[in-house]
Amino acid sequence: MTDNDYMRLALELAVKGRGRVNPNPMVGAVIVKDGRIIGQGWHKKYGELHAERNAFADCISRGENAEGAVIYVTLEPCCHYGKTPPCTEVIIENKISRVIIGSPDPNPKVAGKGVKILREHGIEVTEGVLREECDAINTVFFHYITTGMPYVIMKYAMTLDGKIAAYTGKSKWITGDAAREDVHKVRGALAAVMTGVGTVIADDPMLTCRSAGSRNPVRVICDTHLRTPLKSNVVNTTDTAKTIIATCVSNKEQHTPYIEKGCEIIVVSEHDGHVDLYALMQELGTRKIDSVLLEGGAEINWSAINSGIVSHVKAYVAPKLFGGSAAKSPIGGMGVESPDGAFIITSPEVRTIGNDILIEGVVKICSQE
Repeated sequence: MTDNDYMRLALELAVKGRGRVNPNPMVGAVIVKDGRIIGQGWHKKYGELHAERNAFADCISRGENAEGAVIYVTLEPCCHYGKTPPCTEVIIENKISRVIIGSPDPNPKVAGKGVKILREHGIEVTEGVLREECDAINTVFFHYITTGMPYVIMKYAMTLDGKIAAYTGKSKWITGDAAREDVHKVRGALAAVMTGVGTVIADDPMLTCRSAGSRNPVRVICDTHLRTPLKSNVVNTTDTAKTIIATCVSNKEQHTPYIEKGCEIIVVSEHDGHVDLYALMQELGTRKIDSVLLEGGAEINWSAINSGIVSHVKAYVAPKLFGGSAAKSPIGGMGVESPDGAFIITSPEVRTIGNDILIEGVVKICSQE
């Protein structure tokens, strides 16, 4: 097997931590000696051992001695004390001869320092093996650790003629079972799911994850005037999933009924008559929420894209036609003045899911006001 082969195995291990390690990165590690894999591990859950330490624990359980071995790690080993000790220490203690790294760690506490420490201890370090693939699994982490704000994915389902509901407002269901299951997998991988109070009033969603083995994301409701019904699912199931209500209402007496039901209230400044979404993302970032799936209606979608908080778009397109000049499209608001002012989606990817089509890509231009 080649270096690339071992790194691919480390990548397969890393993604097993998806949805459980936030706001930490997904990391996998493989230890090889004399052409044999003697240990492997991944970061399984936030606050628990990192991939490298799990890989060395695997060595011990196999009765193997890692001295002189090579370790393949998808991300530069950490060199600072957090919830666990530095991984550089355990690598040095086990007398590893060579460390092969996929991605550099942009965390200012690491950012090349891990590599420097290893080399100072006489360990050979090779960087950038399958870097593109290793970078790709930690887009959320890289964004969060460098900006302090969540990585926001705007998701919507629409018909082939661009409608998110019929002219009557009915929208269940635009896409099929397979596409909806895919959405639940995305929910399970991200830290939070966000929508507007209008969606809560109209649909009374649970906003939980129904994929097997997944955990529920934090639910964030943007509610400028605090109109979320006290009988709604998101208010009455806080024992199942945490609910945060972001509002511009500062009157604590109005907060009390929600707090008594287990909701958390965040008071946010107002922008253009609504919750300031940019300020809300800054606040969520301080609470270690590294990612948000925006599942809202046309107006909050416009506010989000126009405020500059959206990094990625996932559009599920059903091969259906609704018609209707009054039927809503995915993004409302005033819109851009001309095609030159469009928000550009770069590197678009297209795949079929059941009978539906998923089109997704990264937002290139975000015009924060």
